[in-house]
Amino acid sequence: MADQGEMKDGDLPPDITDWSKDQVRKWALSLEGVGVSAADILLQQDITGPSLLLLETTDLNHLGVTFGPAKILIHARDERVKFKREESTTSTNQPGKSCKPYPFCRYHDTLCYVESSILDVTESGASDFIEPCHEYKAFINTTDETKLDKFTTEVIRFAAACMNSRTNGTIHFGIGDRPYFTHGQVLGVVVDDKEAYVNELKSAINCCFDYKYRPDAQMCVKPPRFVEVLKKNTTSSDKCVIEVDIVPESAVCAENFYHTLSKKKSKKKTKEAESQPTRCFYVRDGGSSRNLDQSSVEYKQFTDSMAQQSQLRRNAEEKHLTVIRSSTQGSRLSQMITGGSSSLDKSRFERYVIVTNKSHPSHFESIGFLIELNPTAVLDFDPESAKRGLQHHFDQQSTASPHLPAQYKITEGVEDIANKLKLTRNTSWVFCNGGIESEAPSEVDQWLMEKGASVRDVISFLCRKVVLPNKRFLVIFLLLSAVRNRMDPLIEAFSMFWQELRGTGQILCIFDNEKAFTSWRGLIDARCGINISDRCIYELSFAEVNGTILSLWSENRRAIRFLPCGGDSKVALERKEEQSLNTLEVLCVNQCDGGNEDRIVIEENFYKGAKVSWWNFYFSEQPGSTPFIKRDKFDFIMDTVIPDLCSLRKACVLLNLLHAPGCGGTTLAMHVLWALRHRFRCAVLKNGSPDFAEIAEQVVKLLMHHNEEQIPKIPVLLMIDDFDDMEKVHDLQQLIEKECANKHVQSKSVQVMLLNCMRSECSDLTEPTADTVFIGNKLTEKEQKMFEEKLVEIEKTHKNADTFYGFMIMKKNFDNKYIEDVVHNTLKSFNMNQRHTRLLAVLVLLNVYCKGSSLSVSLCEDFLGQPKPVCGSIKIEDGFGKFSTFIASCTVEGKVVYQAVKMIHSSIARQCLKELTATHNVTKAEITDLLLTTEQLYESTQGKGNLLQDVHHILVKRNHSAEEESQFSPLIQDIASETPGMEEMVLKNASKRFDKDAVVSQLLARYYYLKKKDFSEAKIWAEKAKGLSKDNSYIADTSAQVLKHELKSVIATCRAESVSTENLSFCLKTAQSAIEAFRQTQNLAKRESIQRLSNRTDNSLFNTSGCLGEIQVGVLIIDLLEKTPVFSPSDTVRHDIMSQVLSGDIKLQDVERNDPRHNKNRACYDILKQFEDVLSNLKFRMKFHIDYLDNLFVNLGSRFGMKDSREQVAQNELFRCFRQYAKVFCKTALLSKNKMMMMMNKMMSAMIFLENAKADTYFGILNYLSKDNTTQTMEKIARQYRFVCQRSLNLKDRINSIYANVVLSRIKLDSREILPYSKLINLLSEVLREQIPLNDCLPLYFIAVALLWPPSEDPKCKSLGSFISQMKTLYHEELKEVYNGKSPIVHFMLGKKLGYERLVNMGEIRRIVARQEEFAAIWGNGKIWKEKRVKELLFRATGEVKRAGILTDTDIRDVKVEVAPMYRSQISGYAEGSKVSFFIGFSMKGPLALDIEAEV
Repeated sequence: MADQGEMKDGDLPPDITDWSKDQVRKWALSLEGVGVSAADILLQQDITGPSLLLLETTDLNHLGVTFGPAKILIHARDERVKFKREESTTSTNQPGKSCKPYPFCRYHDTLCYVESSILDVTESGASDFIEPCHEYKAFINTTDETKLDKFTTEVIRFAAACMNSRTNGTIHFGIGDRPYFTHGQVLGVVVDDKEAYVNELKSAINCCFDYKYRPDAQMCVKPPRFVEVLKKNTTSSDKCVIEVDIVPESAVCAENFYHTLSKKKSKKKTKEAESQPTRCFYVRDGGSSRNLDQSSVEYKQFTDSMAQQSQLRRNAEEKHLTVIRSSTQGSRLSQMITGGSSSLDKSRFERYVIVTNKSHPSHFESIGFLIELNPTAVLDFDPESAKRGLQHHFDQQSTASPHLPAQYKITEGVEDIANKLKLTRNTSWVFCNGGIESEAPSEVDQWLMEKGASVRDVISFLCRKVVLPNKRFLVIFLLLSAVRNRMDPLIEAFSMFWQELRGTGQILCIFDNEKAFTSWRGLIDARCGINISDRCIYELSFAEVNGTILSLWSENRRAIRFLPCGGDSKVALERKEEQSLNTLEVLCVNQCDGGNEDRIVIEENFYKGAKVSWWNFYFSEQPGSTPFIKRDKFDFIMDTVIPDLCSLRKACVLLNLLHAPGCGGTTLAMHVLWALRHRFRCAVLKNGSPDFAEIAEQVVKLLMHHNEEQIPKIPVLLMIDDFDDMEKVHDLQQLIEKECANKHVQSKSVQVMLLNCMRSECSDLTEPTADTVFIGNKLTEKEQKMFEEKLVEIEKTHKNADTFYGFMIMKKNFDNKYIEDVVHNTLKSFNMNQRHTRLLAVLVLLNVYCKGSSLSVSLCEDFLGQPKPVCGSIKIEDGFGKFSTFIASCTVEGKVVYQAVKMIHSSIARQCLKELTATHNVTKAEITDLLLTTEQLYESTQGKGNLLQDVHHILVKRNHSAEEESQFSPLIQDIASETPGMEEMVLKNASKRFDKDAVVSQLLARYYYLKKKDFSEAKIWAEKAKGLSKDNSYIADTSAQVLKHELKSVIATCRAESVSTENLSFCLKTAQSAIEAFRQTQNLAKRESIQRLSNRTDNSLFNTSGCLGEIQVGVLIIDLLEKTPVFSPSDTVRHDIMSQVLSGDIKLQDVERNDPRHNKNRACYDILKQFEDVLSNLKFRMKFHIDYLDNLFVNLGSRFGMKDSREQVAQNELFRCFRQYAKVFCKTALLSKNKMMMMMNKMMSAMIFLENAKADTYFGILNYLSKDNTTQTMEKIARQYRFVCQRSLNLKDRINSIYANVVLSRIKLDSREILPYSKLINLLSEVLREQIPLNDCLPLYFIAVALLWPPSEDPKCKSLGSFISQMKTLYHEELKEVYNGKSPIVHFMLGKKLGYERLVNMGEIRRIVARQEEFAAIWGNGKIWKEKRVKELLFRATGEVKRAGILTDTDIRDVKVEVAPMYRSQISGYAEGSKVSFFIGFSMKGPLALDIEAEV
């Protein structure tokens, strides 16, 4: 019964202000510690409800109420007022939802009560002895001093009643009753000291029960249970419900009677003292405990029937215990969670999604299976999960990305969202009821309205075919707390999944007790009208569920994985750590140990053409197996290349394994990793992550794992497979270097080795270089013999070895006849009208023109119309019928991870394409059209993004070479050759498929201006491209190119001797428009470059096409003007006049005035005058851009010494344009007989010569260092500068003269044209003392630093620090638009000799290397510094590490010069002040330290 003291009547109004003075007295009497005298004083003083609210303790003392009762009265009133106020704000006075009581006699269940929910059992007496009776106590009108006494009194009374009545029972403290609350309403109480309740109850039992029955009572009265009370939004509160269970077992109680001693309060007016303890005999009477008068007949009857009562109790216990549960749910769980395979290693489900609710700490020991399942997503409805719940526990052992449902709203491409969320890489933990990022939780009744829509977005997103594989993922409802409310969010979540998945076949529900299941089943039936029983597991505890699921993994999967550490030791790679390395597939030393994979299936897949797996190497090492075939280059890599690279002092080194397609390059690379897994920390880079910064961070994390203090560290060997661009490899290498530096990893030895396995179509690369090994498609005799031996073993263990084409192609030494026969015989029944043949044709086309392309299994199933049974065993390869032997399965690490199919071998794919054309008359255009126009291929399914990317690639990706750029992709060129004209239809269909893609519109524009010469159509497509990508310089360049090519076309059609006025006007107008368009390209390119500077991972190069395009238009204008009568009145072109006009030296009107044929040419002059602004600036603009590009090409190189073929094409074109420029502007003037004029002419001739020789700039002069056979030219340049400087004080000329002498000295030291070294230094000193224009500062400081480097005796050497500091600033200011993705070129190294010979030209170092193609490799990895002749040539400086640089020691007192390390990682890990030695190189960015090592 509800306890308001002893008051049982319910006539008190809820509102105190409505109480009369008699009701105030009744209320006072109901309070523990308030006697009759105090209550009567309130009555006598006419204290009603309103006046009671105004009383203070001092008022009651003044009226005669003693201090103790006065405090109790005021406290009880305040508590009631507070409670009513809380009721009004939280609506607790409104009946809540029904809930079940906490399971009887259980302490570790996870049930929590929710404020104001209603227990669905009533206060009751004995029923069947086993079903517990209940009694509720609000427990609110008690003071802190009386709480424990009140608690023990009520428990003893209730316990004795239950023991005498032989019934189980539970008394609840914190549960309300009428009249103030709804019957069974959860209120909760605040408990500060739980231990005090436990101890006080034990003491009370000893005090109140007879001595001989105290042991019985201690056994029957269970310890208090404190059940947490949640707020309505399911967050924690500070309240709980105290419950005590009574279990009067027959073996304990027998036929005993249990009397208790109780203290009774006196309510008389004259006495407030306690009376003597009374002996009571309590029994259960309905919903209350009643004390029987021991002299009454009722008492005698009750005691006489005790033997019968005890027997009934005994019978009830025996009946309860004989209900033995017979369950097969363990095996059902095994089948349901694996899709029928009974093994999670071979589960037919690829992904798992978990839906769960409020957890309890007791669960955490029993959910290890959740970590092992590695769920794709967890939908968690517990708002406190991140603080103290399941996610908090999970995050300690695994990696989870916390998300809110709003992040799943589709605002962009589905695959892009999945990629951002790392949906298939980390477990996505979705907080479906708030709990993170200040997201407030919702109450049960409000959740659907406030959060239901966003959670539906999550569920809809996960169920999309493009995200998770259709029919191949399982949704597990893990109900950690019972669901009893029809408005519970989990009911809605179930309904949403049920609708999205169209049934329950992909849903599994797990409970740990039958009551929770029964409630769930009823609620689901009411909500969805279905019986969920056959998809539920409820007869197993969570511990049993955990054990069952974990047992479904192989020993290998459950085993601890190890990494190598120093001294042949090993360290554990914890699961959370490994999952955090989600861009890497880590190869551990105990990889595959204890596995139970199907050897036959794995080997068959590999021999057919699938990618090799670690299991193939493992199986080959088992007893009875022949060893895995070692390619000849294997031992060379293991014994020579890798040891050489490991000896280098560089944080990250590179080994390129280039291989012909299909020749086993990837297999060889993985074989190397397998063999080195005990010596290196090996990993393979997954293909899906484009974020190189993240990869670099994870690689260094793998390096440092339990390896922080060890020196040297066990290095990481990272395999990169099938990057399509070497530049990307170097980007990654650079970022790993930076990350090593950031983490202060010392690079005294190699820390990370990149094994770059890359396809190469170039078959003439046979000899290895320092960092490159090539694997061709020809086997040696030794390799052929090993393949023969392996075939014998294969034929013994495999029945269908004749279809192992991947193996047989290599065994046949890539014999074309074998491949042709296999393809011809297999494709005999090919019919383009059948679905599986059309799909094969598409797959073939993609594989030929796009390396590594594939089609997702989901797409193939949809296209082929294959049935998709939930967790079925149908193999997708079977859908290709007779062609299935050409198909292999693979896993694709794209924006989402998914299963796919690909062609087994590149040579099979190429031959298939030939066979389709030759035998079946299926053209490439027809297949491409099918690929572009078949909508079903692009419906929402897994791999759609990758397919679009591959299709885009085969349409637009061009091949580049140093000689020229191909105009179109190989596919488009092949279509144009095979079926001329069909390429236009293909491209138009491409524009429809990619209607929002600027690059495809650009492609159409290029096609029309290059191929069709339809410039009007080209302009339309170019403008569309610009509209789709307004800020892209390459797209803007297309519009300019259209105009340029139109201009070129019109000029080419003009007659050789003259051009009409109409054509002249059109051409000049077009040229003007083209120049404006190219300038727009230049502006966009510069803006892009500046933006890239803030993005450290974007190494895209500066787009030079705008600058080069404007130069090309200038050349075309010159060509055009040469055909005009103004500049070509006869057979001879008047370049002298043209040069002056285009230089702005004379006006056209002056030319016209002096032209004897000006009347005849008036129309031409009129047109030329309209464009005089363009013409008069032409030389200046051309020269400006020529110098701009030359500066870039001379002073900046690729970061790792690589040649960029596209840049080489640009340089070749720039050279061609300059020759045209020089033809007009660099003609030597005729000498005059006048001495003054003669001298001026000689000066002019000298300057013209220098410009024509590209020696009028310092970078033009420096460029002679890299040219061959330039001695005579360079001597003439030096001679001309000596002549110029004798007659001119121009600062730039004198600086250039210094450069000319230095460069000539490096080409021919004994040349007579070289100034003596001392005079050169004097000239330099003179220049340094002058006022230096800003434009000349950088070249001057560069040459000054190089020439004055200590121990120079020139006093200016003390200013080197200032020069170097200014160089860094000037380098950034002058080259910031172009240096992104580049490194400053080292023009000179510091040598050991004196004078001119102190500067060692890089060409001298190059000549030391026997094979020039090797130089870039050994320069990049630092191996060059090990060359003996290089060491003899260069001076090795010393210095000390200072912050991010090195202070170089010099022979001059107090002079230390700062140099920057070429690779910052080489000084990371060195303590401040550490002594190091190094070589010094001179670049425009300042002096650089190379080959840094600790000074011994």
